[in-house]
Amino acid sequence: MPVLLTEQDVRAVLPMDDLVAAMEAALERFSAGAARQPLRSVVDAAGHGFYGVMPAYLENPPALGTKLVSVYHGNIARRLPSHLATIVLHDPATGELQAIMDGRFITEARTAAVSAASAKHLARPDARVLAILGTGVQARSHAVAMRCARPFGEIRIWGRSADHAAALAAELAPSVGARIDAVPSVRDAADGADVIALVTASPEPVLRREWVRDGTHICAVGACRPNQREMDTALVAAARVFVDSRVGALAEAGDLVIPIKEGAFDAGHIAAELGDVFGGRAVGRRTPTEITIFKSLGMAVEDVAAAQLVFERAAAAGLGRGVIV
Repeated sequence: MPVLLTEQDVRAVLPMDDLVAAMEAALERFSAGAARQPLRSVVDAAGHGFYGVMPAYLENPPALGTKLVSVYHGNIARRLPSHLATIVLHDPATGELQAIMDGRFITEARTAAVSAASAKHLARPDARVLAILGTGVQARSHAVAMRCARPFGEIRIWGRSADHAAALAAELAPSVGARIDAVPSVRDAADGADVIALVTASPEPVLRREWVRDGTHICAVGACRPNQREMDTALVAAARVFVDSRVGALAEAGDLVIPIKEGAFDAGHIAAELGDVFGGRAVGRRTPTEITIFKSLGMAVEDVAAAQLVFERAAAAGLGRGVIV
Protein backbone atom coordinates (compact mmCIF):
# COMPACT_ATOMS: atom_id res chain seq x y z
CA MET A 1 0.00 0.00 0.00
CA PRO A 2 1.37 3.47 -0.87
CA VAL A 3 2.23 5.73 2.05
CA LEU A 4 1.43 9.38 2.63
CA LEU A 5 4.29 11.41 4.16
CA THR A 6 3.64 14.87 5.58
CA GLU A 7 6.11 17.74 5.80
CA GLN A 8 6.66 16.79 9.44
CA ASP A 9 7.59 13.25 8.37
CA VAL A 10 9.96 14.57 5.71
CA ARG A 11 11.71 16.95 8.10
CA ALA A 12 12.22 14.18 10.63
CA VAL A 13 14.36 12.04 8.30
CA LEU A 14 16.19 14.59 6.12
CA PRO A 15 19.16 16.22 7.91
CA MET A 16 21.01 18.77 5.80
CA ASP A 17 24.44 17.14 5.80
CA ASP A 18 23.00 13.88 4.43
CA LEU A 19 20.97 15.80 1.86
CA VAL A 20 24.08 17.64 0.60
CA ALA A 21 25.78 14.27 0.02
CA ALA A 22 22.69 12.92 -1.74
CA MET A 23 22.55 15.94 -4.05
CA GLU A 24 26.22 15.58 -4.95
CA ALA A 25 25.57 11.96 -5.92
CA ALA A 26 22.40 12.77 -7.87
CA LEU A 27 24.01 15.57 -9.90
CA GLU A 28 27.09 13.45 -10.60
CA ARG A 29 24.87 10.66 -11.93
CA PHE A 30 22.83 13.11 -14.02
CA SER A 31 25.89 14.59 -15.71
CA ALA A 32 27.32 11.10 -16.26
CA GLY A 33 24.20 10.13 -18.20
CA ALA A 34 22.88 7.78 -15.50
CA ALA A 35 19.58 9.65 -15.10
CA ARG A 36 16.69 10.56 -17.34
CA GLN A 37 14.64 13.72 -17.12
CA PRO A 38 12.92 15.85 -19.76
CA LEU A 39 12.92 19.62 -19.57
CA ARG A 40 10.17 20.46 -17.10
CA SER A 41 6.76 21.38 -18.46
CA VAL A 42 5.56 24.74 -17.16
CA VAL A 43 2.05 26.15 -17.48
CA ASP A 44 1.30 29.83 -16.94
CA ALA A 45 -1.70 29.82 -14.59
CA ALA A 46 -3.45 32.80 -16.18
CA GLY A 47 -0.96 35.25 -14.73
CA HIS A 48 -1.42 34.06 -11.16
CA GLY A 49 1.72 31.92 -11.17
CA PHE A 50 3.34 28.89 -12.73
CA TYR A 51 2.61 25.18 -12.46
CA GLY A 52 5.37 22.72 -13.32
CA VAL A 53 5.60 18.97 -13.90
CA MET A 54 9.04 17.45 -13.24
CA PRO A 55 9.53 13.68 -13.78
CA ALA A 56 12.84 11.83 -13.45
CA TYR A 57 14.39 8.37 -13.35
CA LEU A 58 17.75 7.68 -11.72
CA GLU A 59 19.94 4.62 -12.06
CA ASN A 60 22.15 3.11 -9.37
CA PRO A 61 20.45 3.38 -6.94
CA PRO A 62 17.24 3.37 -8.93
CA ALA A 63 14.48 5.89 -8.22
CA LEU A 64 11.45 7.03 -10.20
CA GLY A 65 9.06 9.87 -9.51
CA THR A 66 7.54 13.22 -10.41
CA LYS A 67 7.28 16.55 -8.63
CA LEU A 68 4.21 18.71 -9.15
CA VAL A 69 5.12 22.27 -8.19
CA SER A 70 3.36 25.64 -8.18
CA VAL A 71 5.04 29.04 -7.89
CA TYR A 72 2.61 31.77 -6.84
CA HIS A 73 4.47 34.82 -5.52
CA GLY A 74 1.13 36.40 -4.61
CA ASN A 75 0.77 33.74 -1.93
CA ILE A 76 2.98 35.78 0.38
CA ALA A 77 0.14 38.26 0.89
CA ARG A 78 -2.11 35.30 1.75
CA ARG A 79 0.41 34.03 4.32
CA LEU A 80 1.05 30.96 2.18
CA PRO A 81 4.38 29.71 0.78
CA SER A 82 5.13 30.96 -2.71
CA HIS A 83 6.37 27.49 -3.70
CA LEU A 84 4.12 24.49 -3.03
CA ALA A 85 4.83 20.96 -4.20
CA THR A 86 3.85 17.31 -4.03
CA ILE A 87 6.13 14.43 -5.01
CA VAL A 88 4.87 11.04 -6.14
CA LEU A 89 7.38 8.19 -5.95
CA HIS A 90 7.07 4.91 -7.86
CA ASP A 91 8.77 1.53 -7.70
CA PRO A 92 11.37 1.85 -10.48
CA ALA A 93 11.10 -1.88 -11.28
CA THR A 94 7.31 -2.08 -11.65
CA GLY A 95 5.96 1.46 -11.82
CA GLU A 96 3.74 0.85 -8.78
CA LEU A 97 2.97 3.88 -6.64
CA GLN A 98 5.10 3.83 -3.47
CA ALA A 99 4.56 7.17 -1.81
CA ILE A 100 2.90 10.57 -1.98
CA MET A 101 4.81 13.14 0.01
CA ASP A 102 4.93 16.81 0.71
CA GLY A 103 7.45 18.40 -1.65
CA ARG A 104 7.53 21.93 -0.29
CA PHE A 105 10.24 21.24 2.27
CA ILE A 106 12.15 18.98 -0.12
CA THR A 107 12.21 21.82 -2.67
CA GLU A 108 13.37 24.28 -0.02
CA ALA A 109 16.05 22.01 1.42
CA ARG A 110 17.43 20.40 -1.73
CA THR A 111 17.88 23.80 -3.40
CA ALA A 112 20.02 25.02 -0.51
CA ALA A 113 21.83 21.68 -0.33
CA VAL A 114 22.90 21.94 -3.98
CA SER A 115 24.13 25.50 -3.36
CA ALA A 116 26.15 24.22 -0.40
CA ALA A 117 27.59 21.44 -2.54
CA SER A 118 28.62 24.01 -5.15
CA ALA A 119 30.35 26.06 -2.44
CA LYS A 120 32.18 22.97 -1.16
CA HIS A 121 33.73 22.49 -4.59
CA LEU A 122 33.96 26.05 -5.97
CA ALA A 123 34.41 28.50 -3.09
CA ARG A 124 37.91 29.34 -1.91
CA PRO A 125 39.06 27.09 0.93
CA ASP A 126 39.51 30.14 3.17
CA ALA A 127 35.97 31.49 2.56
CA ARG A 128 34.60 32.80 5.86
CA VAL A 129 32.14 35.62 4.98
CA LEU A 130 28.69 34.70 3.60
CA ALA A 131 26.26 37.22 2.14
CA ILE A 132 22.61 36.26 1.68
CA LEU A 133 20.57 38.50 -0.61
CA GLY A 134 16.92 37.87 0.11
CA THR A 135 14.85 37.17 3.23
CA GLY A 136 12.46 34.41 2.20
CA VAL A 137 12.41 30.66 2.65
CA GLN A 138 15.59 30.14 0.62
CA ALA A 139 17.48 32.73 2.64
CA ARG A 140 16.74 30.75 5.78
CA SER A 141 17.60 27.37 4.25
CA HIS A 142 20.84 28.68 2.73
CA ALA A 143 21.99 30.00 6.11
CA VAL A 144 21.57 26.45 7.45
CA ALA A 145 22.97 24.57 4.45
CA MET A 146 26.07 26.68 3.89
CA ARG A 147 27.46 25.53 7.23
CA CYS A 148 28.01 22.18 5.49
CA ALA A 149 30.36 23.90 3.01
CA ARG A 150 32.58 26.23 5.02
CA PRO A 151 32.93 27.36 8.67
CA PHE A 152 31.58 30.85 8.07
CA GLY A 153 32.36 33.30 10.84
CA GLU A 154 30.23 36.14 9.48
CA ILE A 155 26.85 36.15 7.75
CA ARG A 156 25.26 39.26 6.24
CA ILE A 157 21.61 39.44 5.26
CA TRP A 158 20.06 42.01 2.92
CA GLY A 159 16.44 42.32 1.89
CA ARG A 160 14.23 44.95 0.30
CA SER A 161 12.52 45.18 3.67
CA ALA A 162 15.00 46.18 6.38
CA ASP A 163 12.56 44.89 9.00
CA HIS A 164 12.42 41.46 7.37
CA ALA A 165 16.21 41.29 7.16
CA ALA A 166 16.57 42.25 10.82
CA ALA A 167 13.92 39.72 11.88
CA LEU A 168 15.60 36.92 9.94
CA ALA A 169 19.01 37.75 11.39
CA ALA A 170 17.55 37.68 14.90
CA GLU A 171 15.79 34.38 14.22
CA LEU A 172 18.92 32.69 12.89
CA ALA A 173 21.42 34.12 15.39
CA PRO A 174 21.04 31.37 18.03
CA SER A 175 21.61 28.53 15.54
CA VAL A 176 24.13 29.54 12.86
CA GLY A 177 27.26 29.62 15.01
CA ALA A 178 28.46 32.85 13.44
CA ARG A 179 28.09 36.59 13.72
CA ILE A 180 25.01 37.51 11.73
CA ASP A 181 23.88 41.03 10.81
CA ALA A 182 21.24 42.68 8.65
CA VAL A 183 22.84 45.22 6.31
CA PRO A 184 21.24 48.21 4.54
CA SER A 185 22.26 47.58 0.93
CA VAL A 186 23.32 44.91 -1.54
CA ARG A 187 26.66 46.68 -1.84
CA ASP A 188 27.20 46.44 1.92
CA ALA A 189 26.35 42.74 1.86
CA ALA A 190 28.58 41.91 -1.10
CA ASP A 191 31.58 44.05 -0.16
CA GLY A 192 34.35 41.62 0.78
CA ALA A 193 32.02 38.59 0.89
CA ASP A 194 33.58 35.25 -0.04
CA VAL A 195 30.30 33.52 -0.92
CA ILE A 196 27.07 35.21 -2.01
CA ALA A 197 23.73 33.39 -1.98
CA LEU A 198 21.44 35.24 -4.36
CA VAL A 199 17.93 34.16 -3.38
CA THR A 200 15.62 37.05 -4.28
CA ALA A 201 12.34 37.09 -6.18
CA SER A 202 13.56 39.99 -8.34
CA PRO A 203 13.15 39.73 -12.14
CA GLU A 204 15.80 42.44 -12.60
CA PRO A 205 19.50 42.45 -11.61
CA VAL A 206 20.19 43.21 -7.96
CA LEU A 207 23.90 42.25 -7.94
CA ARG A 208 26.44 44.14 -10.06
CA ARG A 209 29.98 43.31 -11.10
CA GLU A 210 31.56 46.33 -9.39
CA TRP A 211 30.25 45.17 -5.99
CA VAL A 212 31.76 41.67 -6.19
CA ARG A 213 35.40 41.15 -5.33
CA ASP A 214 37.65 38.76 -7.21
CA GLY A 215 37.63 35.25 -5.80
CA THR A 216 33.97 35.29 -4.78
CA HIS A 217 31.67 32.31 -5.33
CA ILE A 218 28.03 33.11 -6.14
CA CYS A 219 25.05 30.77 -5.83
CA ALA A 220 22.38 32.35 -8.05
CA VAL A 221 19.07 30.73 -7.18
CA GLY A 222 16.16 33.14 -7.49
CA ALA A 223 15.54 33.80 -11.20
CA CYS A 224 14.12 30.70 -12.88
CA ARG A 225 12.51 32.00 -16.07
CA PRO A 226 14.20 33.11 -19.32
CA ASN A 227 13.03 36.72 -18.89
CA GLN A 228 14.26 37.07 -15.29
CA ARG A 229 17.74 37.61 -13.89
CA GLU A 230 19.41 38.62 -10.62
CA MET A 231 22.91 39.49 -11.95
CA ASP A 232 24.00 42.10 -14.47
CA THR A 233 25.64 41.06 -17.72
CA ALA A 234 29.07 42.34 -16.69
CA LEU A 235 29.16 40.07 -13.65
CA VAL A 236 28.14 36.93 -15.52
CA ALA A 237 30.55 37.71 -18.35
CA ALA A 238 33.46 38.15 -15.90
CA ALA A 239 32.81 34.87 -14.08
CA ARG A 240 33.37 31.17 -14.65
CA VAL A 241 29.84 29.80 -14.83
CA PHE A 242 28.59 26.38 -13.73
CA VAL A 243 25.04 25.04 -14.07
CA ASP A 244 23.02 22.06 -12.93
CA SER A 245 21.93 21.28 -16.52
CA ARG A 246 23.23 22.89 -19.72
CA VAL A 247 19.98 22.17 -21.54
CA GLY A 248 17.88 23.61 -18.73
CA ALA A 249 20.07 26.67 -18.23
CA LEU A 250 20.08 27.61 -21.90
CA ALA A 251 16.29 27.30 -22.02
CA GLU A 252 15.26 28.81 -18.69
CA ALA A 253 18.03 30.79 -16.98
CA GLY A 254 17.57 34.47 -17.79
CA ASP A 255 20.93 35.20 -16.16
CA LEU A 256 22.42 33.39 -19.17
CA VAL A 257 19.72 33.64 -21.84
CA ILE A 258 19.52 37.44 -21.72
CA PRO A 259 23.29 38.14 -22.02
CA ILE A 260 23.50 35.57 -24.84
CA LYS A 261 20.75 37.45 -26.69
CA GLU A 262 22.67 40.67 -26.02
CA GLY A 263 25.74 39.13 -27.68
CA ALA A 264 27.88 39.35 -24.53
CA PHE A 265 28.91 35.70 -24.86
CA ASP A 266 27.60 32.42 -26.27
CA ALA A 267 26.61 29.05 -24.83
CA GLY A 268 30.28 28.10 -24.58
CA HIS A 269 30.58 30.50 -21.63
CA ILE A 270 29.18 27.72 -19.44
CA ALA A 271 32.29 26.05 -18.03
CA ALA A 272 30.62 22.80 -16.94
CA GLU A 273 27.70 21.13 -15.27
CA LEU A 274 28.16 20.91 -11.53
CA GLY A 275 27.82 17.13 -11.64
CA ASP A 276 30.89 16.86 -13.86
CA VAL A 277 32.86 18.80 -11.25
CA PHE A 278 31.63 16.41 -8.55
CA GLY A 279 32.63 13.45 -10.72
CA GLY A 280 36.10 14.80 -11.51
CA ARG A 281 35.31 15.13 -15.21
CA ALA A 282 35.55 18.94 -15.16
CA VAL A 283 37.80 21.40 -13.35
CA GLY A 284 36.18 23.64 -10.74
CA ARG A 285 37.89 26.72 -9.34
CA ARG A 286 41.26 27.26 -11.04
CA THR A 287 42.67 30.26 -9.19
CA PRO A 288 42.02 32.09 -5.90
CA THR A 289 41.01 35.23 -7.80
CA GLU A 290 38.47 34.02 -10.34
CA ILE A 291 34.79 34.66 -9.71
CA THR A 292 32.70 31.50 -9.91
CA ILE A 293 28.94 31.36 -10.38
CA PHE A 294 26.65 28.40 -9.88
CA LYS A 295 23.41 29.20 -11.71
CA SER A 296 20.79 26.99 -10.08
CA LEU A 297 17.45 26.13 -11.65
CA GLY A 298 16.61 22.99 -9.72
CA MET A 299 16.04 19.62 -11.35
CA ALA A 300 13.67 16.70 -11.03
CA VAL A 301 16.56 14.32 -10.35
CA GLU A 302 17.28 16.31 -7.17
CA ASP A 303 13.68 16.03 -6.01
CA VAL A 304 13.40 12.33 -6.79
CA ALA A 305 16.75 11.48 -5.16
CA ALA A 306 15.71 13.38 -2.03
CA ALA A 307 12.27 11.74 -2.05
CA GLN A 308 13.81 8.28 -2.35
CA LEU A 309 16.03 9.00 0.65
CA VAL A 310 12.99 10.19 2.60
CA PHE A 311 10.93 7.13 1.61
CA GLU A 312 13.60 4.66 2.70
CA ARG A 313 14.28 6.39 6.02
CA ALA A 314 10.59 6.93 6.77
CA ALA A 315 9.92 3.23 6.16
CA ALA A 316 12.73 2.28 8.55
CA ALA A 317 11.36 4.68 11.17
CA GLY A 318 7.73 3.60 10.75
CA LEU A 319 6.58 7.04 9.59
CA GLY A 320 3.69 7.77 7.27
CA ARG A 321 0.28 6.18 6.86
CA GLY A 322 -1.09 3.92 4.18
CA VAL A 323 -3.49 5.35 1.62
CA ILE A 324 -5.90 3.68 -0.78
CA VAL A 325 -5.69 5.05 -4.31
